[in-house]
Amino acid sequence: MADTVRCWLVERTYDDKGLIRITYAPTDASGQHVTEKAAASSLDVTAAIEIDPERLDPIDDGTTRERYAEEAERMAERHEPGESV
Repeated sequence: MADTVRCWLVERTYDDKGLIRITYAPTDASGQHVTEKAAASSLDVTAAIEIDPERLDPIDDGTTRERYAEEAERMAERHEPGESV
């Protein structure tokens, strides 16, 4: 993979349909990467992942962007990238 950006886990939400939505963002919250997985599946969620910057989606809400930046910084300070969380 060419150039990548490290993105940190910033949000994990559960819905009533049995899905888990996992959101990663870089510490500058320049974008987000969202995946959904079945709650019943085997989850290997790590503190950080490497993503091609072109795969990042924009974060439209300024409040969300600020919250994601703060959470990404917190995760980076407290966890190793490959640590299971």
